[in-house]
Amino acid sequence: MEITFRTRRLERTFSSDRELRREYGTAMAERIQSRIAVLRRVNSLTDLPTEPPTRRHLLSGARSGQYAIDLVHPYRLILEPNHHPVPRRADGGIDTDQGTAIIVMEVVDYH
Repeated sequence: MEITFRTRRLERTFSSDRELRREYGTAMAERIQSRIAVLRRVNSLTDLPTEPPTRRHLLSGARSGQYAIDLVHPYRLILEPNHHPVPRRADGGIDTDQGTAIIVMEVVDYH
């Protein structure tokens, strides 16, 4: 899957083991690196596991159209499809089979 980042700072942080550990701590940095490795291996959003430990899930409300991936509870890695327009199914939902590019938005506890 093609991965881009919302900001250059986020991209720099995610590109450096040292920066990840400094920003998020060792346990979170390791979990983030694991999730990014999974994202790089899959071809589309459909291929991301919906079961733990990765657990891709669609968000709603103010985060409608975004996906979350579990990190260290309660934190989540927030993603958005990077397609213009976002591919849709006939029922209006996001076509995850066509979601082959994402933007990493942030690491957050939105609960």
